[in-house]
Amino acid sequence: AAKELEDIPKKDLRKIIKRIQSLAQNPRPHGSQKLSAQSRFRVRQGDYRIVYSVEDKNSIVDIVKIGHRREIYRL
Repeated sequence: AAKELEDIPKKDLRKIIKRIQSLAQNPRPHGSQKLSAQSRFRVRQGDYRIVYSVEDKNSIVDIVKIGHRREIYRL
């Protein structure tokens, strides 16, 4: 997911980084949604989506993908 950050405009990037940092404190914030048939969640930040998984046992949040809302769900 780190490589995907390179293409995001700086004004959006700062907000996305803050959102990712907040996931460390609360991995399932209001507005997050569980993706169907997957053990992943997504949270919105403006026009961008952050897809991540949570390992409660070890308190780990793994950022899977970051991208624009038009492109994030394409394979």
